[in-house]
Amino acid sequence: MSTLSYAVSDSATMLRRNVRHTLRYPVMIVHVLGVPVLLLLLFVGVFGGALNAGLGDGTYIDYVVPGILLMTVGYGSSTTALAVNRDMTEGIIARFRTMAITRTSVLTGHVVAAMTRTMVSIGLVIGVALLMGFRPAADPVGWLAMIGVLALLVLALTWLAVAIGLSARNAEGTSSFTLIVQVLPFVSSAFVPPDSMSGPVRWFAKNEPFTPIIDTVRGLLTGTPVGDSAVIAVAWCVGLALVGYMLARALFNRDPVQ
Repeated sequence: MSTLSYAVSDSATMLRRNVRHTLRYPVMIVHVLGVPVLLLLLFVGVFGGALNAGLGDGTYIDYVVPGILLMTVGYGSSTTALAVNRDMTEGIIARFRTMAITRTSVLTGHVVAAMTRTMVSIGLVIGVALLMGFRPAADPVGWLAMIGVLALLVLALTWLAVAIGLSARNAEGTSSFTLIVQVLPFVSSAFVPPDSMSGPVRWFAKNEPFTPIIDTVRGLLTGTPVGDSAVIAVAWCVGLALVGYMLARALFNRDPVQ
């Protein structure tokens, strides 16, 4: 077998391991799916009437779903950070380092499993939104582009989550990353237009990385122009993915502390 064949085989083995962990601990799926659905129910059912009045046209659920999808990605990545940290602190990764396996397969297994889990969760959230009255106007090309943007975001946040999981000394050490990916969307265009916010908050909401991603997803789903948001969104996702990948590789390959 070639080096590439060994790498693919080892990665597939690690992927099966992570899938089995997910099936054995369904609370991970409940966390990734349950909280975004709860937020969808909360903002549409409780705040939707008041917030919809400020939009001028359209229904609030059509506005808020892209933000909920982004938060689904955030919750999925926080779960990945905890899973990687558990492997790191319990000595599993140290054991893998001593085995005759492709070193990159350990991280690849986590990333592919996390991406699969999160994309399934995104599909389920969209299904719930459709049952609640979400009516996207996207054509097939728009749907494919939207899925591509979200998949790129999932890849970026997953690699960052892997890096955080490898670097944290314990599960509590991943809380800063969890806080960022779960709270930062609230200060973006996810739930209300940034123009309705006060000065400094409005500036931050317009310039933080999640806003162009949400605006791009929203434009693709509603069939409206996305402008330069798409280029900015892809640039952020690619940049974050590269940073996360390089950090994760460096942290995984470093000598363990004695």
